[in-house]
Amino acid sequence: MEKLLEIKNIFANVDKKEILKGLNLVINKGETHVIMGPNGAGKSTLANVILNKPAYTKQSGKILFDDVDITDLRTDQIARQGIFMSFQQPVEIEGISFFDFVKTAKASIDGKPVSYFEFKDKFEALIEKLGISKEFENRDLNVGFSGGEKKKAEILQLLALEPKLAILDETDSGLDVDAIKIVSRGVEMFKNENNAVLIITHSSKMLENLKPDFVHILVDGKIVETAGAELVEKIEKYGYADYKSVNQITGDENE
Repeated sequence: MEKLLEIKNIFANVDKKEILKGLNLVINKGETHVIMGPNGAGKSTLANVILNKPAYTKQSGKILFDDVDITDLRTDQIARQGIFMSFQQPVEIEGISFFDFVKTAKASIDGKPVSYFEFKDKFEALIEKLGISKEFENRDLNVGFSGGEKKKAEILQLLALEPKLAILDETDSGLDVDAIKIVSRGVEMFKNENNAVLIITHSSKMLENLKPDFVHILVDGKIVETAGAELVEKIEKYGYADYKSVNQITGDENE
């Protein structure tokens, strides 16, 4: 298997508080990985550290992506390498249509102009395959979108931008059954032998429609167990009580 993402012994702080404590992870091309864990374990911190968001400070360790050291690259440079990340609370921007935003992002990532008509045809084909309302493309970016619509919009962005790695942070949070099916369908449409998916979630709702290759349990800043999809059933039945240490962070929003 060819490595796509390799995280080597990462220690990272948020507001001077140590959250990741020597985390290691390898994701190969063609794989779907799931990160689960209790509140405050470091799940969302991991996603933000990969993208090197300024509020998250790496203390030591290294992150390699497709044989490139991205440890100290800027967030926009990392995105151009081919990493896409969904957000728990996508930003609303008035005056910029959803379609124009995605087309501009695609041109920025590719480093060359995008044909308006070719991209529009592709974009509308994706809308149809996902079963999303066609009005999406002309609405202001995320403005007035329901929570479910924002999540669907992010999956549409993912398919249109064609990154190498998709990081989906709590994408299934607050979604109804129909919305979860659309998101899951989009992830299945995205997956191929040359890319990979990292799903960060509290629950197993979206995983009912997907088949992850690996499930990792993250507790207190470290991955404490890795197994196949059967691990999801174990967590659903028994929770995280067996994993929590005395020093486990709980209830922290910076997870």
